[in-house]
Amino acid sequence: MQIQDLPYPDPGVPDARSGPRFLWWLFRNQLGGQLKSLAWGLLHFASVSALPFCVGLAIQAVVDRSGTRLALAGGVMVLCCAGNAIGDTFLHRAAVTNWITAAARVQQLLARKTALLGSALTRRVAAGEVVAVSTGDVEKIGWFVEAVSRFTAAALTIVLVCVALVVYEPALGVVVVLGLPVLALAVLPLLPRATRRADVQREKAGRATELASDTVAGLRVLRGIGGEELFLDRYRGASQDVRHAAVRSARMWSLISAIQVLLPGLLLIAVVWHGVHLAREGRIGVGELVTVYSSVMILTYPLRHFEEIAMAYSFSRPSAKRAARVLALERATDTAGSRAAEVPAGDLYDPTTGLLAPAGRFTAVVCGDPDEAGRLAERLGGHPSEQGASALLGGVPLDELPLNSARTAVLVQDKDPVLLSGTLRELLDVPASGAVAAEDALAAAQCDDVLTALAQGSLGADDAMDARITERGRSLSGGQRQRLALARSLITDPEALVLDEPTSAVDSHTEARIAHGVRTLRAGRTTVVFTSSPLLLDRADRIVFLHDGAVSAVGTHRELLHTEPRYRAVVTRETDEETTTHRDGTPAGNQPAKTLGKSLDKNAGKTLDDDALADDDVLHRLEEIEETA
Repeated sequence: MQIQDLPYPDPGVPDARSGPRFLWWLFRNQLGGQLKSLAWGLLHFASVSALPFCVGLAIQAVVDRSGTRLALAGGVMVLCCAGNAIGDTFLHRAAVTNWITAAARVQQLLARKTALLGSALTRRVAAGEVVAVSTGDVEKIGWFVEAVSRFTAAALTIVLVCVALVVYEPALGVVVVLGLPVLALAVLPLLPRATRRADVQREKAGRATELASDTVAGLRVLRGIGGEELFLDRYRGASQDVRHAAVRSARMWSLISAIQVLLPGLLLIAVVWHGVHLAREGRIGVGELVTVYSSVMILTYPLRHFEEIAMAYSFSRPSAKRAARVLALERATDTAGSRAAEVPAGDLYDPTTGLLAPAGRFTAVVCGDPDEAGRLAERLGGHPSEQGASALLGGVPLDELPLNSARTAVLVQDKDPVLLSGTLRELLDVPASGAVAAEDALAAAQCDDVLTALAQGSLGADDAMDARITERGRSLSGGQRQRLALARSLITDPEALVLDEPTSAVDSHTEARIAHGVRTLRAGRTTVVFTSSPLLLDRADRIVFLHDGAVSAVGTHRELLHTEPRYRAVVTRETDEETTTHRDGTPAGNQPAKTLGKSLDKNAGKTLDDDALADDDVLHRLEEIEETA
């Protein structure tokens, strides 16, 4: 596999049963690259390790005054230098290729899993963990996968050198053979502690990063309430915790590195001391002593790869464990589907709650439990839970459709949609039917002031569509982000569109215009909106009220205000005392008007995101709603 061939046509099915199994699976799936790296590593390490023998032969040739052997030693040294240069160059290329391809495979697997699970992913795994796996963890996993072949080449070279020393000079070779295993294994008792300290450091760093991300995301709110210093102090404390943990981890790895330097030095002293005695006794020559001495010095180079593989594994093991945990997540249903790849049409029905959204109608859903609303929206999008049954569109279970067909049929916009960085044109470039133009979707979502703000805030962008949106739309207000996300959903023009609180961050006047725009643009298409806003509810063709996980009442907004106290309590935010008073005999005709007026006042008191002010027709509509109730 070459880097230019990335991405993989098919990254494969990972073994996600555990972190080590996942690492082994990655190694096996790039075996060709690993063997190539091993071959170049053997050439490199063998060439480096052969140099002491060449030096020893040359010195002994000078002592014996043999020009032929001196020339032969020089020729062999030239070959070793050439092998060292070539092996090192191509070993580096092969190692980097293995690193990048392993990381790319993991990223492709994560991207595929994210696309497969959709919004259900962040409900089962923290979004910060997904980000950590797809960034820093990917690099650590790639590091270990590529380091395995270099470590194997270094270990094989050490074995070959030990055998050569025993054959070349048994008296000193035995000392080296006995000492090298001690050097290689001496740090093993320290590795568990070093790994634990590294894990603590990563955990604290993750917490600090999460705190920083939350602070940046909520900077506007923090400035509004004067909470910058409080969160800054929290981040300072978290940063200091990371620093202390990093120092503790560095101390342990420094100790391991020091041992890797100290023990080879002690072995070298032992070899020289013993070799000098043998030379004084005439049992070995000067060239043989230099050869063994140089070999021990050279062996410290491949021995460093024992430390590297230990560090790589200790850092990659928790990373691989996190990656395997994400990759092991599965949808509750088969993504291939048991039906043909077709987009059904008809009523949208949830058998778990009994919710029915008639085809081509604007249905509003009121649910007193936000968590239950989120689970219902997930089921309507074709992601049933382990216990819940799949939603049906036109009588066809969505989980029996191929995933792409199910997503084409039903689109769910989450309560907190994400805006990706890039231009507005790129943001709105989504798979769509082509029946809804971007201008119409932006107009229905009341994005005129958003376009103006983007054009003014983006240098060199004459067209607002070419204006750049910052990461997660942080340069925009909450209402502006929400309206752009709504426009993006409207452009797709799915058979059924499910919106979860699409106007919770806009003022009531803009909300009324959005309700009118969405109803007009989606005429003849199935639209389901989860909301408790009277302005949206009054525009709906049909309202379904859910209580205790089941449909409790169905009707229009005005009908349910008069006939369903629990619905009225949710929509108008009645207190328990007001609800009890009404049940005890307050005339039904008076109470809804009072509470509706109260709810309108509360909607009018929403945080204004510099949205457009009300015009005459909106004010007239608000007055008409209150008078009718």
